[in-house]
Amino acid sequence: MRISELAAAGGATAKTIRFYEQVGLMLPPPRTASGYRAYPPEAQTRLASIRDAQAAGLGLAEIRSILRVRDSGQAPCGHVSELVQQHLADIEQRMAELRNTRTALRGLAERAASTDPSSCTEADICTVMGRQAP
Repeated sequence: MRISELAAAGGATAKTIRFYEQVGLMLPPPRTASGYRAYPPEAQTRLASIRDAQAAGLGLAEIRSILRVRDSGQAPCGHVSELVQQHLADIEQRMAELRNTRTALRGLAERAASTDPSSCTEADICTVMGRQAP
């Protein structure tokens, strides 16, 4: 299949597919006599896998490492599991940080609601933020 057909079937653009080839995610396909890319049917599965991995938050380098394992003839399941677990741990940490930020912002919002701007002095930076001149 030509690149436009692969792009349509895979929900990508031809430019994206060429980029994936350039960075080593898609295997370079054979070319027709007239120089067009002629993708084999399995290219559609590979493209879908790349797009699914990106949707799950994996980066291009991580996806490339998964594909390298597969291309070497081995199942990448263990490697994928490690990557997924790391991403889950990262997300849990970010969620905890966001909960702490939300708590701090709620406190500032309460303080802002009860702050009288006329009570600020020129030496104060911002009484809502809690720093006042000594």
